[in-house]
Amino acid sequence: MGFMSPADLDPPADAGQGLRSARLQLRRFTADDLPLLVRLNADPQVMRWLGGVMSEAQTAQMLQSRILDYYPANPGLGVWATVLRGSGECVGLHMLNNIHGESLIQVGYRLFPQHWGQGYATEMSVALLRYGYTRLGLDSICAITALDNRASQHVLLKAGLRRDGERAFAHPIYQPYGPMPYFERSARDWLSESGTRQS
Repeated sequence: MGFMSPADLDPPADAGQGLRSARLQLRRFTADDLPLLVRLNADPQVMRWLGGVMSEAQTAQMLQSRILDYYPANPGLGVWATVLRGSGECVGLHMLNNIHGESLIQVGYRLFPQHWGQGYATEMSVALLRYGYTRLGLDSICAITALDNRASQHVLLKAGLRRDGERAFAHPIYQPYGPMPYFERSARDWLSESGTRQS
């Protein structure tokens, strides 16, 4: 997916300070990003497997509570804007944060449709997994998807996670989904294969 310099393989202490992959970079969201997030969350294609489109008020609440307030409360974790290194254009978001109501740390993403099919979801997920295991010292990282979201499941497998059955979660946000495909990988197992995986 492109050339990785030594600096790219030495992630920053906080991913929002510019964690990079071959083509992408992360930055923290700010309050000024509300219109961007509103556009992302209002797209029916983007939100097909994520509970449906969100109103501006719902997105504003997400931005404040799940993103901006989350940064200082959970150093090193969060939801970040994913931008092209060459132009700075935002292609969507990536996350490394807790599953709602759980201590489990998940990796995830949400991209604008015009940027699908280019490997961006996998590319930055690999960079975030490396960052989580090596910089944050996480023992394991997981992910969940909707049962019929085959494309996302393929991304998670390609990033090096392994499916471990299905799980249901108690938080109300997950109630409409019931049991969901559950993916996880230990740091030891993922890192043992990291030499064959390029972000």
